[in-house]
Amino acid sequence: MTPPAAAAGTVRLGDLTVNRMGFGAMRITGDGVWGPPRDRDHCRRVLRRAIELGVNLIDTADSYGPEVSEQLIAETLHPYPDDLVVATKGGLLRPGPGRWDPDGRPEHLREACEGSLRRLKVERIDVYQLHRPDPKVPFEDSVGALKELQDEGKIRHIGLSNVDTDQLAEARRIVEVVSVQNKYSPTYRRDEPVLEACERDGLAFLPWNPIDVGDLAKPEGPLGEFASELGATPVQLALAWLLRRSPVMLPIPGTSSLDHLEENVGAAELELDDEAFRRIGAAFGV
Repeated sequence: MTPPAAAAGTVRLGDLTVNRMGFGAMRITGDGVWGPPRDRDHCRRVLRRAIELGVNLIDTADSYGPEVSEQLIAETLHPYPDDLVVATKGGLLRPGPGRWDPDGRPEHLREACEGSLRRLKVERIDVYQLHRPDPKVPFEDSVGALKELQDEGKIRHIGLSNVDTDQLAEARRIVEVVSVQNKYSPTYRRDEPVLEACERDGLAFLPWNPIDVGDLAKPEGPLGEFASELGATPVQLALAWLLRRSPVMLPIPGTSSLDHLEENVGAAELELDDEAFRRIGAAFGV
C-alpha cells in the first residue's frame, strides 16, 4: 500500500529523491519556537508517525529552539531510515524569544554547520540551507563558506532560503543549488519569479508558511465552504493547491499535533481538477 505522503509523487534534491509532502520541524519546540516543547513525548510520537505516513524529508534549523528541534529529531529517529533526508539550516541567531537575527559570516556558518552535525549525529548533512542572506555580509562570502564545507564532505547538497532571483543566480555561479525555501502560499505569491526559476531549472521549491499562519485552516475562511463540498479540510485544500501549482513544489507543513499531521499528509492524496484549482486561486483574486 502506498503511504499517504507518497501519493503526490516525488521530487529530486540533487541525487536524492523524496516524497512531495515533507515535515517542517519548527513547531516541535516551545511557544514562539523557543525552548523545549511542553510535551516532549508527544512530539516524538509526531515525528515517528510522520515517517509511518511516508514522509521522508524533515526540514529543521539550528535556530528552532534554538537547537531543540535538531536534538529531538536525533533523539527520536537516529539511526535514521535509509531513505530519510534531514535538511537543516544555518545563518540565523536567536538572542531571545521573537528574535531572528541574520549572521552569514563564514566563521559563524562553519560553527553552525558543525553544531548541526553533532546534534543530528551525522557525519554529513543531506541538505544544508542558508537560512537568510545577511545584509552585513557579502552574499558570495556566505555561499562560499557553504561550498567549502561541502568540499570538506560535511554537506551533501546546498539549498537557499529567503532569496530573490538575483541571489539564486549568484549562488549558482558559485555552487550547485538543489532547493529554495521561500515564503509561499495561495495567499502569498510574491516569490512567483523564484518559483518559476526553480521550475525552469529543476530545483525543489519548499514553501514555508504554506497555510498562512493557520488563517487558511479556519472553516469560516475563504476555503471553508469549498472544502466541505470536496469532503476535505481547508488546510488540505491549500496544500493540494500547492502540489498542483508546480511539480517542483515540496510543502513542509509543520505541527506538534498528531491530528494536524494526519490532516496535512492527507492532502497529498487529494487531487484537484482544473476547475478546483482555478476556484481556489480565484478565492484569492488570482
